[in-house]
Amino acid sequence: MLVALIFSSSQSQPLTVYLQSQLRQFGANIDILSSGAFASMLIPLIVFFAFQRYFESALLAGSTK
Repeated sequence: MLVALIFSSSQSQPLTVYLQSQLRQFGANIDILSSGAFASMLIPLIVFFAFQRYFESALLAGSTK
């Protein structure tokens, strides 16, 4: 998130930076912020579960000689 904060412009912000700015502005609207946080976690979880067998085989291949 630190890299996204430093290198992103105000017009094209990643979702995490946008959520942090909304947290500062709308601290009481936790329902909107929680749904945004869930959406930002959903895509990496889908990618992980879709390619889980490749992650597992890569970990097992690196552990044996």
